[in-house]
Amino acid sequence: MPLPTGMRPYAAAFSSRFLVMLQYRTAAWAGFATQCWWGGIKAMVLAAFYGGAAAAQAPLSLEQAITYVWLAQGLFALLPWSSDPEVAQAVRTGSVAYDRLRPVDAYTFWFARSVGWTAARVLPRMAMMAAFTGVALPLAGLGAWGLQPPAGGAALAAFAAALLLALLLSTALVMLLNVATAAALNERGINTLAAPLVIVLSGNLLPLALLPDAWQAALLLQPLAGVVDIPARIYFGRLAGLDALGGLALQGAWTLLLVVLGRACMARTMHRLEVQGG
Repeated sequence: MPLPTGMRPYAAAFSSRFLVMLQYRTAAWAGFATQCWWGGIKAMVLAAFYGGAAAAQAPLSLEQAITYVWLAQGLFALLPWSSDPEVAQAVRTGSVAYDRLRPVDAYTFWFARSVGWTAARVLPRMAMMAAFTGVALPLAGLGAWGLQPPAGGAALAAFAAALLLALLLSTALVMLLNVATAAALNERGINTLAAPLVIVLSGNLLPLALLPDAWQAALLLQPLAGVVDIPARIYFGRLAGLDALGGLALQGAWTLLLVVLGRACMARTMHRLEVQGG
């Protein structure tokens, strides 16, 4: 079925950026190797922790914690810790003015391009990570150190939905960084501030369930949990049934809220943006 005419520019923006990014195969392999290295280090640190007396009270089993690590490493490129480099370059060079003149909605156009940029980086690395940790390690007799299968068919289906929502949520957060880049005319400051917050609050550094109990409600409700932590909890069954639906709803609610906020901020920024030269 052909797309409506009004949707074609955005679909073209997504597909062109997606296909261009897929050509960077060396970057995908390098990213995969790096994530495997750090994932192995994290898994060994967790194994040492679970070998202590405190492991009996841990909210996750060692197998779940290691699975969480591999999921987080596979989804590393999904983390919204930097603005879209194309937007940053357009702001620096002044070519952002062209986006103001296009007969399309600028926010949706940037959003579609950023979704393509993120998806094309995540999918190859996630597929390679799943093949290595979920297939190769068990075949080598290292199944306890690998990616465990999902809790069931319902968990797998909910996990797939959570990944799609995580992609949209991550892009909504990237759009806020894009707008901040356009307002500041430089991406370095906002990216430097965003990176440590995103790594910790998404659960990439450490499963959020292993952080203090008093923080759990706030950690689960904040938006970055929807990028890594909620999909991981759904995958191994920590969130199931109505709880899983609640996690998906939380991801969707944060996405809508951040899109509304991003639109308002972008309209204000674009109204004040001045491009010099000629």
